[in-house]
Formats: sequence, structure tokens, C-alpha cells
Amino acid sequence: MNRAAVATVPLSPPPSNAGERARRILHAPVLPTLLKLALPNLVVMLAQALANFLESYYVGLIGVDALAGAALVFPLVMLMMMMSGGGIGGGISSAVARALGAGDTDKANALALHAVVITGVLGLLCSLVVIGSGPALYALLGGRDQALDAALAYSNALFAGVTFLWLMNGLSAVMRGAGNMLMPALVLTGGVLLLLVLSPLLIFGIGPLPGMGITGAGLALAAYYLIATVILAAALMRGHGGVRLDPRAPLRKALFAEILGVGLWSALNTVFSNLSVVVATFFVARTGMTALAGFGLGIRIEYLQIPLSFGFGTALVAMVGMNMGAGQIQRARRIAWIGAALTAATTGTVGLLAAAFPNAWLGLFTDDAEAIATGAIYLRTVAPVYGFFGVGMALYFASQGVGRMQWPIAASLTRLAVLGVGGALMTTLFPGDLVALCAVMAASLVALAAVNSIPWLIRR
Repeated sequence: MNRAAVATVPLSPPPSNAGERARRILHAPVLPTLLKLALPNLVVMLAQALANFLESYYVGLIGVDALAGAALVFPLVMLMMMMSGGGIGGGISSAVARALGAGDTDKANALALHAVVITGVLGLLCSLVVIGSGPALYALLGGRDQALDAALAYSNALFAGVTFLWLMNGLSAVMRGAGNMLMPALVLTGGVLLLLVLSPLLIFGIGPLPGMGITGAGLALAAYYLIATVILAAALMRGHGGVRLDPRAPLRKALFAEILGVGLWSALNTVFSNLSVVVATFFVARTGMTALAGFGLGIRIEYLQIPLSFGFGTALVAMVGMNMGAGQIQRARRIAWIGAALTAATTGTVGLLAAAFPNAWLGLFTDDAEAIATGAIYLRTVAPVYGFFGVGMALYFASQGVGRMQWPIAASLTRLAVLGVGGALMTTLFPGDLVALCAVMAASLVALAAVNSIPWLIRR
């Protein structure tokens, strides 16, 4: 790792008022500290997965058209969550962690306000764009008739409050950058209990309160984002989140640049990640609809690796960032590799189980024998290398902590190139051969890990 990546290298350890969390991150044994920081994030990921399941369940009770409409909106919601949480949020956590590692508490406090401004503006922009282009956008995605109406009703309600999703994730990122993983976890997990009550209440109504159908589902999520934002903002303004949010602090161009210098590249990286799945889907579709159906079921497990990696990754951003800010470059390198090994062990275990017992997963979604057979080809070929996917994701987050995103961007572009060139070659040489295409997908994950590893192998 290049020493030039360290923005500030103090001649002495950070002052004692950096707090117990900072001291633990800078000096305590790496593995137990990493596990302690990652556990609340993993709980959040499981809670949000449960929230998605509950929402799908309630919407499914409305009818097939409502379910289809929600399916059209879901990719946009996921993109917003990834860009605000892992993208811009990663830039926020990285900047806060490096400031605290350097012992500059005033700068960390100032970064909190800049994070609010950035996420607020980006959230409002996303809200305006999606609501304004909704009819054309969802029609382009294939929506029509009642399904299109349902998509618009759901989207307009949800995206009216999507600014609070951005703010919620931005404020959570500030706390995580300070090493406070517990408070965001408690707030976001509590939202599942809120949705458990609020979603059916707004969808189906109760007593004199009329049901709003799928519009109610969107409003329930928007309300969750709003309430979480208020709680997190209040905690930070009182200084309970590890740093203090002061709305009266002056805004500085340099601090905006420090967050966006990592955050915008990270957000772009999430787009590349989703584009990789689109490219793979394109080539699989050319082999037939049955293959596409099975592939769609199989690749859901790959999507599950992202929240698992995020749980460990957010801890890595804080630990690597704080140690780099303190000039502890070798410790930061050790943290990155321990985190990569831990993430790889987790994602690799899931992959090996999926490869060994593909029908156990695929049978949850369909009883179509052909779809299960083609899905099993994907899992047996690609899932065994999910450990490499874990390595690539972990080192991507570690690079966020450093504040240098060149190698992660290069890694994502390399994966895209392997998929594009390899997919075109295999469909030409072996038309209809799903095994050959899946081998290309597996190779792309290995390439992702290899390129992301390069800056952590270079000693300077």
C-alpha cells in the first residue's frame, strides 16, 4: 500500500480523547475487534433481508399485479441502498475514520455535517428523477396495464421519502466511521419491528383507517427511513454517535472533496457490479429461457454474498481508515488481510454448501425440473469460487478505508471485461453450453479478487 495514501501521519498516537473505540481499533487484537465491529452489521443485514421478505409477503397478499409492480421498482430501491450505504456511505466512513485516526476530532465532527448535506442533496435528486421519469422508466422495463399502475403507485410513495433513505445511510456511515456499529444496528433493526406493524396497517387498513394498497407499502418504508433519520440525527447532535453533528458548522470545499473522492468512485463501482450481472444475464438468455430461469434462481445466492460482505466490510472501512490515519500502515495491511480471510471463509462456506446441495436452495422457488437442473449447473460451477468474491469485496472495503479507489474500479472493470469477452467467445465457440458460460463467470470472480489484492501485496 502506497504511503502517499496516508493524508495525515501524526508523530505520536492519537490523543486520549479520541475515545475508547478509537483506542481499541488502533491497539487491540485485530480478529476479536473486527468480529465485534462486524457482528452488529451482520445483524442489520439479516434484519433488512427480513424486512424485504415481510414486504414481499404483504404485497403478495394484494395480488399478482401488485407483486409484479413491486418487482419493477425493486432494482431501483436496491441501487439506492447500495449507492447510499456502500458507495457514498463508504466515502463518509472512510473520511471520518481517517480523521479520528489522525487525532483530528474537530475535522471528524465537521465531516458529519458535510455528510448530511451530500446525502440530502443526492437523495432529493434521486427522488425528483425517479418520480419524474417513472412512467417511461417502468414501461421500458416491461411494465404495462395494472402492473405498471401498481409500480407507479408504489414508486411514487416510496421515492417521495427516498431522501430519508440517503440521510439514514449517511448518518449511519458517520457513526460506523467512528467505530460505533451498535447504534445504527439497533436503529435499523428496530425498523423491522416498525414495518411488521406499519406495513399491514397502511396496506390493508384497520377500523376507520382505510387501506391504501401498494401505496401503503411504499409509505411504510418511507416512514421507516424518516423515523430512523430523526433518531440517528438526534443521537449525533448530542454527541452519542462517536462524533458530534453541529448544523451551524461552516461548510468547506475540501471536506466535500474528501468524502466524494471516495464516495463517487464507490458509487460507480456499485453500478459496475450490477452491470456485471446484467452482462451475465444477457449471455445466459441466449442459451434459452429455461437456462435463464435456472440462472436467475441460482444467482440469488450470489446476491446474498453482498450483505454478508457488507457486514464485514463496514468494519474494515473503520479499522483500516483509522489505522491509516494514525500512520499504522502495517497494522492496516494486516487488518485488510484478516478481514479478507474472514469474509472469504464465510462466503466460501455458503458457496460450497450451495454447490454440494443445489436442489435444497433451488427447490425453495420452483418444482420445475429443467429450471432446477440449469440452476444446479450455475451453483456447481460458480458457487465454489464465492470465497474469491468475498476476498474481492473485503479488499474493496479496505481500499475505501485508505481513501484510494483506483484498484477496486480496475477490478470491477476487469470482471466486466472477462464476462464480456469470455461470454462472447463461449457463445460463439460453444453455443448453448451453459457450463462454459458459468466457467467464465467463475473466472470473473477470481479476476475480481486478484486485481483487488494487488495494492495490498505491494510493499512500499
